Amino acid sequence: MTNTNTQPSDAPSDDAPCCSTDDHDHQPAHVDDITCQRAAAIFRALGDPQRLRLLIMLEASACCVSELASALNEPLPAISQRLRVLKSERIVRSRREGKHVYYSLADGHISRLVTNGVMHSMEE
Repeated sequence: MTNTNTQPSDAPSDDAPCCSTDDHDHQPAHVDDITCQRAAAIFRALGDPQRLRLLIMLEASACCVSELASALNEPLPAISQRLRVLKSERIVRSRREGKHVYYSLADGHISRLVTNGVMHSMEE
């Protein structure tokens, strides 16, 4: 059987997308490596279902560790460890009131990330 295809195997076919930079009016956004590494660390921290549950609760209101542990039926050390990870990535912040330490989401960016992620996962 002979090959009737006269195109070299590495040549693009007629229907393959092909464009040049002159075809576009805008330049792609550039984000430096350090910013990308930090953002990836945030997404890794958000990627744990147990930590995400904490964030969903903190989206509603600031809570202390004992409130979170009670609501999630988890031991205090487990909650504290998860909060430590989230705090190290600047996802949550804490404030002390007497003997209680209250945690809340760090800012509106995190709030929108959590809300949008949960809402997106609920779509069919």
